[in-house]
Amino acid sequence: MLKEVRRPIPARPGRSERYDTEYERNGTSNIFMFFEPLAAKRYTDITHTRKALDWAFQIKDLADVKYPDAEKIIVVMDNLNTHNGASLYKAFPPEEARRILDRVEFHYTPKHGSWLNMAEIELSVLGKQCLNRRIPDQETFKKEVAAWQEKRNSIAGPMNWRFTTKDARIKLKKLYPTIQQ
Repeated sequence: MLKEVRRPIPARPGRSERYDTEYERNGTSNIFMFFEPLAAKRYTDITHTRKALDWAFQIKDLADVKYPDAEKIIVVMDNLNTHNGASLYKAFPPEEARRILDRVEFHYTPKHGSWLNMAEIELSVLGKQCLNRRIPDQETFKKEVAAWQEKRNSIAGPMNWRFTTKDARIKLKKLYPTIQQ
């Protein structure tokens, strides 16, 4: 969160807006993003931290609120150390953690391959369309991201993912084991 320390000078004919390069740092935020590519739906949540407990509550919300009737929820994600079943056991009693884990199937993107994750692509779009300026506080940040999400969910179509297994084996050759004969 970055606050202006001086009021920007508004744009006028022949001149763009002017602002001081100096700013006041006003904390940080974390964005959790879930993206359902075929339905073209994004779900974001803003938190102060991105700890194991934060992630566990997001997965519980995914299972119990966003997809309560789904038998199995497949989640593709990066290899962040908090993104695992153990985080659910830190947050909830064992029976509750097991209940959630029985409904969720995790698929991890290769190390240094988070760009394969469609939610990461959506986060990039969010950054370019919404977060490419100074945002002073978390309340404003939440409102801006919620407005972006609502608009994007209403106008964007399903993601047409064209990265095939064959392409992956070429591009990510160093990540696949080789079989010696």
